[in-house]
Amino acid sequence: MKTIFLLATLSAAAPPPDSGSLLVRCGRLIDGLSDDVRTGIEIAIANGKIEAVGRDLEVPDATPLLDLSHFTVLPGLIDMHTHLADRAGATADLSVYFEIAREEQLAKARANARATLDAGFISVRDVGAYIGFLDKALRDEIDAGRTVGPRMQVAGYYLTIPGGGGDLLVPGFAEKDIPDHVRQGIARGAEQFRQKARAAIEGGADLLKVIASGAVLAYGGVPGEPEMTEEEIRAVAEVAHASGKKLAAHAHGARSIKEAIRAGADTIEHASLIDDEAIVLAAERKVALSMDVYNGDYIATEGKRLGWPEEFLRKNAETTEAQRQGFTKAYHAGVPIVFGTDATVYPHGDNARQFRIMVERGMKSMDAIRAATSVAARYMGWEDRVGALEKGRFGDLIAVEGDPLEDITVLEKVAVVVKGGLVVRAPADVIR
Repeated sequence: MKTIFLLATLSAAAPPPDSGSLLVRCGRLIDGLSDDVRTGIEIAIANGKIEAVGRDLEVPDATPLLDLSHFTVLPGLIDMHTHLADRAGATADLSVYFEIAREEQLAKARANARATLDAGFISVRDVGAYIGFLDKALRDEIDAGRTVGPRMQVAGYYLTIPGGGGDLLVPGFAEKDIPDHVRQGIARGAEQFRQKARAAIEGGADLLKVIASGAVLAYGGVPGEPEMTEEEIRAVAEVAHASGKKLAAHAHGARSIKEAIRAGADTIEHASLIDDEAIVLAAERKVALSMDVYNGDYIATEGKRLGWPEEFLRKNAETTEAQRQGFTKAYHAGVPIVFGTDATVYPHGDNARQFRIMVERGMKSMDAIRAATSVAARYMGWEDRVGALEKGRFGDLIAVEGDPLEDITVLEKVAVVVKGGLVVRAPADVIR
């Protein structure tokens, strides 16, 4: 089956973003909201937005037809934890960020963005980069139609303590030799973090990101060991919420998870060593967990093959199974789960491999889909834009062969991607 990539050849004369109009004929339709799977439904998209969802829709005669009657159609997927401006596998030698040219890194980010979009993830929350606001430059290019990629929210630089999980202190490199631009978010004490948070928002951040406790793939620290204090996290949360922004907290350990929730975090990333008390607290306060339950497999196999630091492999082994058990308990306790992959550990575009682990660990397939559509949209604050196939939202959809409710792995092989009514990729024979 020949696949065409309609946006791959966009030039300086590219159409405005999200300006497409289409009539989409669906075989099976999963709308991202209900448990129902409908058949024989059409979607009318005009000027990038969904105008109607129903049967036998009337559209202008010149409207192109996208015939997906042999596919399952879903909303464009959402990944709540990407790092498009980073390099998958660079964890093996973090010093690459000390010398890489900005334009070279931006070119890599553009490629990451395209791979992520082609995989069906039409919206992403980019939760930080070692090279501060490179992701903002990428976001602005995509919004202007100069680069093909997903809709983006960006956090900019990590807010982290000196030597913390977001600080690029690397063994063998003197602190004075590490460029300032990779350490922009380092602070200590509530007032310093407040200042750094304000600067991030003034620089164009759509959300803020704190490193509350020790990263697995970081030198020297202990996974789950508290880094930022509850007072420091609260200072950042206050700045974020006063500006209408969300706060994401990278937190592996039970203590720091609870402190981050109490301090006002909206979502918790990783949560590898979450305990029962933290699960209850997250459920009570409706704080969502973004748990990258797939990447432990990648680190264990590819990390060893590629020679990643032994320290990282050991820490990964210590946390992977614990995290998956915590995921199952949190899901059954009613904690909101949002889809997030930490997509810099493994190649961008492999995001959907996580669905399999989520379902294997007890999540219903429809709930896994909602975690990457309507639930994710709600925790991004974009519930009126993306995450569901209903009137008024952007015309963002994907299509797969097969039934993801019977075999969730079909989401790893997305056949059709439509962003704002523009066909990004599709088999040639479905466009009429």
